[in-house]
Amino acid sequence: MAKTRSWEVSDEFWKRVELLIPVRERQPDKTFRRKRGGGRKAMAPRCVFEGIVFVLRTGCQWKALPKERFGSASSIHKYFRQWLKAGFFLNLWRAGLAEYDDMEGIVWKWQSVDGAMIKAPLAQDAVGPNPTDRGKKRKQASYSGGRAWHPAVTDRYRGEST
Repeated sequence: MAKTRSWEVSDEFWKRVELLIPVRERQPDKTFRRKRGGGRKAMAPRCVFEGIVFVLRTGCQWKALPKERFGSASSIHKYFRQWLKAGFFLNLWRAGLAEYDDMEGIVWKWQSVDGAMIKAPLAQDAVGPNPTDRGKKRKQASYSGGRAWHPAVTDRYRGEST
């Protein structure tokens, strides 16, 4: 049995994604010097989508995309930016969320988001000091005479005894 790689898009999934891909429209106010149909042909949307999924799944840089498999990395990145601006990924996420809700049933009243990642600045009086701050140097007694202890020997070589 052939092993499916995590970035390969199945035919069943592609049928769902293909409907959401934005259609590329020509700019009506722009004049082109070349003949219509001239220039580089557009990349296949499935190949572009697989290249984007490859970058998202592996975490590689855009320029590290295998050219033999996906073609020009800069073209795939250009499509990524266009599709992002057109709202393709947001629509894909919404469609996947709706499908998951139909299959599993999300309990929306129990869903919440918490983004507090810092200490509450006004809670110090109510909560008290952090229990992990015990024994810090600022709370220790100062040295007698106000100076830290230093050994009487200035230099010691490893071969010498103390």
